[in-house]
Amino acid sequence: MVTKRIIPCLDIKDKVVVKGVNFKSLEYAGDAIELSMKYYEEYADELVFLDITATEENRKTLIELVKEIAKVIRIPFTVGGGISSLENIHELIFAGADKVSLNTVAVKNKSLITEAAKKFGSQAIVAAVDINLVNDKYEVFIKAGKEATGIDGIEWCKELQDLGAGELLITSMNKDGTKSGFDLEFLSKVEKNVSIPIIASGGAGKKEDFRDLFFDTGITAGLAASLFHFNILPIPELKKYLSENGIKVRL
Repeated sequence: MVTKRIIPCLDIKDKVVVKGVNFKSLEYAGDAIELSMKYYEEYADELVFLDITATEENRKTLIELVKEIAKVIRIPFTVGGGISSLENIHELIFAGADKVSLNTVAVKNKSLITEAAKKFGSQAIVAAVDINLVNDKYEVFIKAGKEATGIDGIEWCKELQDLGAGELLITSMNKDGTKSGFDLEFLSKVEKNVSIPIIASGGAGKKEDFRDLFFDTGITAGLAASLFHFNILPIPELKKYLSENGIKVRL
């Protein structure tokens, strides 16, 4: 069995970590550097940093904060938000990011995915996909979930792989912050249509949700935010539970 990854996500707004429900009603969730150190010490497998208002505010990601976090962790570090060019990607990797996450720009400028994969390697390019269930169809949203695109979620995931993305970060907006479990139906459909690794995000609320994700799909990573930020489920406790249930994790 492939070793499964547990990944905390730092949603950053005004230089602090926030968390909401369905991408709305954001509340303070902690200091970014303190949480990063905590997750590193708790054996998180990777860390994701998303500057969730950078695109909307038409600015670049918070480079200095990225640098500070990179200094205190020694695990793979993915950064997203406000990326619009190869130069932006280079700046973030130089600042300490191992991978970059492209979302809105991937829809607006598909060629950037291909160009970035050629320049930095596919392994450094994570395509983030925010999907929502609209009239029984999974639709892609951009600009931190504020703008519908009309694009079919499954078809977009397939296209992103073809464009050169090395990994998908799929967030189910209808599940985000609800603690009702991952969207296994959609994730299973995507998994059957792509061969690159998938990080599942949105809906984790208890240990069993991760168990079901890894047992019922071939998804290789589960991401959560408030569950870890508010210490509802510490990462060591989750990993111990998964290991005891036959799921291979790094302890």
